[in-house]
Amino acid sequence: MEKWLSKVNWGELMVQSWMFFLKLCIILAIFFIVKTIGKTVIARMFDQAARNKRMTTNRVITLQKLVLNLFSYLLIFIFAGIIFDLFGLDIKTLIAGAGILGLAIGFGAQGLVSDIVTGFFVLLEKQMDVGDFVTMGNVSGIVEEVGLRTTHIRAFDGTLFYVPNREISTVANHSRGNMQALVDIGIAYEENIDEALEVIRSACENVKDVNDKIIEGPNVLGVQSFGSSEVVIRILAKTVNMEQWGVERALRKAIKEALDEADIEIPYPHQVHIDKKVKVAN
Repeated sequence: MEKWLSKVNWGELMVQSWMFFLKLCIILAIFFIVKTIGKTVIARMFDQAARNKRMTTNRVITLQKLVLNLFSYLLIFIFAGIIFDLFGLDIKTLIAGAGILGLAIGFGAQGLVSDIVTGFFVLLEKQMDVGDFVTMGNVSGIVEEVGLRTTHIRAFDGTLFYVPNREISTVANHSRGNMQALVDIGIAYEENIDEALEVIRSACENVKDVNDKIIEGPNVLGVQSFGSSEVVIRILAKTVNMEQWGVERALRKAIKEALDEADIEIPYPHQVHIDKKVKVAN
């Protein structure tokens, strides 16, 4: 051991170590510079497309995230090859590994291939974009990212779902075109229906005058059904996309206040307590 240590040229080893460390730092610096420049170029390219209105804003964001991911993967692969060469490993080893991985995907990882193929057609057919409100199976929420392998859905409670693309069988996109605000209001059977309809129409008109999210209506359709303790009246309006819930809340508030002012009862469950006195025989 001592003989081996005595034969080591420590000066040359130190120089080689510093040269290796310097090359590694330069490679990493170039990697981050190229990555930053690439992201900037891609962002400007899609910003230009958005300004020229060749694509919608949501479509631009969707494709921009996808291209950034592909660019990152390609860049990592290239610089991994450079680092392989820095360690003295043949770059052909990396290529051969990629080839073996490709065979593994082709023969064994059918799920991954299915994810990529399905993701490609989802993007090609523009089934959804980032920012759309969609329902896929039991998952509903806002699309945050559409990738070639997974789709990210943010539910309204904040939960982020990672949905493999192969599990996407049906997409219900609620963000294509105007939406409908639907409100059902119940009034007591004892009330005058015509009077209640007139009060509700007046309240709806007042909401429409101050709410620019309403595109058409609100239309008081009339009696929708008969409940156990109320007559249900339906109101329908067309709204700006994703604003239907806010319009529904505004309509309910205005109608409730108008009915209260007109002394028209909105029925609610009542409980009746009966005290039964039992006579005890003497």
